[in-house]
Amino acid sequence: MRAIEITESGGPEVLEWHEVPDPPVGRGDVLIDVTASAVNRADVLQRQGFYNPPAGASPYPGLEVAGVVAEVGADVEQFKVGDQVCALLGGGGYAERVAVPWQQVMPVPDGLTPREAAGLPEAACTVWSNVFMVGRLRRGETLLVHGGASGIGTFAVQLAKALGSHVVATVGSAAKGERVRELGADEVINYREEDFAEKVQADVILDIMGAKYLPGNIRALRTGGRLVIIGLQGGRKGEIDLGAMLAKRISVHATTLRSRPVDEKGVIVRSVVDNVWPLVAAGAVRPVVYAEVPMADAAVAHRMLDSGEHVGKILLVR
Repeated sequence: MRAIEITESGGPEVLEWHEVPDPPVGRGDVLIDVTASAVNRADVLQRQGFYNPPAGASPYPGLEVAGVVAEVGADVEQFKVGDQVCALLGGGGYAERVAVPWQQVMPVPDGLTPREAAGLPEAACTVWSNVFMVGRLRRGETLLVHGGASGIGTFAVQLAKALGSHVVATVGSAAKGERVRELGADEVINYREEDFAEKVQADVILDIMGAKYLPGNIRALRTGGRLVIIGLQGGRKGEIDLGAMLAKRISVHATTLRSRPVDEKGVIVRSVVDNVWPLVAAGAVRPVVYAEVPMADAAVAHRMLDSGEHVGKILLVR
């Protein structure tokens, strides 16, 4: 098969389309003929040499795919050859084929093609596990989403709104703000012009920035609020006001998805299928696709992501 290899750490130019060995299919694996994958911030970090795949994962970038089942391992009963599926990966999505533990495989939601579903697994599993399973967002509460125009952000806005929450999102431009409002955000805050902590009181915050936003996030939380940190774009280390946390009974959670054991990912995946896929099938939550780029031209897609101009997902298609 062919796949995108990272020839060395660096810019998008280090991504090259090469012939590589077919992936081995274990007894509990599903082999997927890939229709499309999607670009995530983690792929950029891996390209730059800052985020290696977990032990046992494919060395190729790509944390999600959709396509058609080509083969199943001897112990797999949940899927069969010919099924249209999408999957959450530890790596290997930028390829013509990928082998995935069956626990991380999902049916394509009703009403979508595999190509349309390719950008859903990482966003859906990240948002559902962090905002709802960890953050325990409830109907009527307020969610603050940082990076509301990103792939994660556009999904979080739609899902929280569909489940009855008041949604506030930070964005970097007026144009992005308008698009995020169209997706359901009740309020948008331009972080280049306004201090979000002065504008909102939230019950749950989904944060991709880390240290830079830590003081503001504590200020922006209501009593009993929950801060869930899933990214460190603003740094790894910061000071936290424990007095403010005590006074407001705030909890802070920091999570990753990629490195979790297969069984833990499987719990999240099954919960997404049960709770999120019906909303996707009903049209309440939809994929937001900024661009489709041939997989062999992954460097072009990475340049798009690096520019910061996109809204939603950039897909790699075959």
